[in-house]
Amino acid sequence: MARHNEIGAWGEDVAVAYLRNQGYIIVERDWKSGHRDIDIIAKSPDNTTCVFVEVKTRSYDDFLDPVKAVTFTKMRNLCLAANHYVKMKRLDDLLRFDVITVVGTPGYEPRIKHFEDAIHPVYMFR
Repeated sequence: MARHNEIGAWGEDVAVAYLRNQGYIIVERDWKSGHRDIDIIAKSPDNTTCVFVEVKTRSYDDFLDPVKAVTFTKMRNLCLAANHYVKMKRLDDLLRFDVITVVGTPGYEPRIKHFEDAIHPVYMFR
């Protein structure tokens, strides 16, 4: 596995542990809809909201804030994949799109930021 893939997988593990510690229930990881994917699908701590989470991991953030790596195309693909998931599972929950950034490397304490409601799907399809 390439180094960037290892860092990405580690970052997703860190994000899952963080979410669980905050009371979220992890429903799916790396869910695929064709060539689109959702890193984490979770239920909110109050069990009322389905949360679609994009995880961005960087070894360091000297040059680019990891959240800025969530491009318009990535957000749109996340929304399209979530739409497929909601229809397939016939969900009637509230929906939310979050971004979690993880900065660091395995063996060191990562810096985690959780941006709730970071992506608004209505803006993706104008």
